[in-house]
Amino acid sequence: MSKYRNELPQLGGENFLCDSGLETTLVFHDGIDLPCFASFPLLRSTEGKERLSRYFREHAAIAARHGAGCVLETVTWRAHADWGKQLGYTPEALDAANREAVEMLFPIREEFEQSGGKLVISGNIGPRGDGYNPESFMTAQEAEAYHTRQVGVLEQAGADLVTAMTITYSGEAI
Repeated sequence: MSKYRNELPQLGGENFLCDSGLETTLVFHDGIDLPCFASFPLLRSTEGKERLSRYFREHAAIAARHGAGCVLETVTWRAHADWGKQLGYTPEALDAANREAVEMLFPIREEFEQSGGKLVISGNIGPRGDGYNPESFMTAQEAEAYHTRQVGVLEQAGADLVTAMTITYSGEAI
């Protein structure tokens, strides 16, 4: 369930840590193969879920040690229609992955907040195409239509906010 959607604590002057590049960490530090650079398929296995949980718990622990709050991004950067299709996901399976990605952070938040910190869950959305070298460009209206389903699922699952990462042109960013 969303806890901070209507009053984001990171806007109140406290220090907050965010996580540090999940996919980059998994690929380049852990040697995990992420087809399409997507981390959400790790939710399909016990080992994958354990690694994701460890990643998030490590960041929450760093924040706790320094008396800071924490913003954690869900593993959903690539969990939308075009990338999901490339990875063999149906729209319904993508919805389930987006929900699970939010829900997996609830126990981490509960554990972290027992020590007095605040943990914000951010639903992470990424670019429709290659964020570093887009082959096509959507208008703001096309982008809204494209991303609405994922944003809606993240909202319904209980994300406190949604953050768009690696959006490199204004139509999609708007």
